[in-house]
Amino acid sequence: MNRALLPAAAGLIALRLAAVWGLAALNRREVRRRRAHPPAAVLALQDEATRQRSADYTLAKSRLGDLTEAFDAALLIALLASGLLPRLWAAVSAWGRPGAAWPGAVFLFFVLAGLAACDLPWEAWEQFRLEERFGFNRTTAALWCADRLKALVLAAALGLPLLWALLALVRRAGSGWWLWAAALVFAVQLGVLILYPRLILPWFNRLTPLPPGDLRSRLLALGERTGFRAGAIDVIDGSRRSAHSNAYFTGFGRFRRVVLFDTLIEQLAPAELEAVLAHEIGHYRLGHIPQRIALAAATLLGGFALLAWLARSPGFAAGFGFPPGAEAPAFLLFALLAGPVTFWLGPLGAAWSRHHEYQADRFARQAMGAAEPLVRALRKLSAKNLSNLTPHPLYSAAYYSHPTLVERERALARN
Repeated sequence: MNRALLPAAAGLIALRLAAVWGLAALNRREVRRRRAHPPAAVLALQDEATRQRSADYTLAKSRLGDLTEAFDAALLIALLASGLLPRLWAAVSAWGRPGAAWPGAVFLFFVLAGLAACDLPWEAWEQFRLEERFGFNRTTAALWCADRLKALVLAAALGLPLLWALLALVRRAGSGWWLWAAALVFAVQLGVLILYPRLILPWFNRLTPLPPGDLRSRLLALGERTGFRAGAIDVIDGSRRSAHSNAYFTGFGRFRRVVLFDTLIEQLAPAELEAVLAHEIGHYRLGHIPQRIALAAATLLGGFALLAWLARSPGFAAGFGFPPGAEAPAFLLFALLAGPVTFWLGPLGAAWSRHHEYQADRFARQAMGAAEPLVRALRKLSAKNLSNLTPHPLYSAAYYSHPTLVERERALARN
């Protein structure tokens, strides 16, 4: 069996793992150094007990991350080298008539679902051991299992038809199938964005309207003066699963709504919550949402163009032991190997995201008339979530979608 491309794929996977481990090691060393000799800016933001717990939490998550990354890399290399995937494809492809798309959809779904299932023990350990140890876990084993089962059902309901449609396009849309495929996936993503708050989110969480009172009045007045109107302001029962907190928008257009975690409402004063929402409104008013949607569309188009080129190449699938030109295996290989390649583009996306965060912070300061409410909110959230305020610069450049608290406060004071 021809597996000429296996060494190159294994090299890509190993190179990414080495980079991930190297960045994590740098960050752990920086955390240990700074916990003993914290910079003055951090001393002004965190008390000693919070700083030590934050360091412990960061180090524990990093060590677990090293193990999960090594497991995933080893599993992927073993799966590609074992010959199991070509044998499974040979068995599944024989189920339907020649050219049928549904065996390929089944093959793709069950392989990807099986890989996701292999990560469940790590996810459980993180939730019930690591998060429990630091006081964040509030879920039960029954709820955790129910969430995973619901996610599997949802993935099957959406994923299997979509995979079937994509593989059918390969056969029926000619050489330009990838254009139609990108358009289809983009349309499905927009549809999910619209349907998510009404049909999907209530399946996992309970949403209740924010009751009348000072907080609701503040948030409605903020929306009026910033030109932002949402269909609803809801409170989500995030405390059923975690003590972490968040706020976000979901949907768009007239379907848009503001969602506040109940833990966030517990942790922040009304003026601070208003500042957090002003920051989120800043993303909307500054055009960050359409920019991100446009980037997602361009990424989809580029990804499907590359996939089409690889699928046409007789040596791609055959280089991993599959029949030459097999479409479903080409889709699978592309999905499995995209991560080790796109990992190196991650710092560009993180830098762009941090730029947006700085802009949204400035918008919030202007909307509130002062930086203090947002600063107080960021400090509280940083302490409650045990955020690491002293990451290694290379680590934060590679991974952080948000600037650190010290960086955000400096920018707010400077601008």
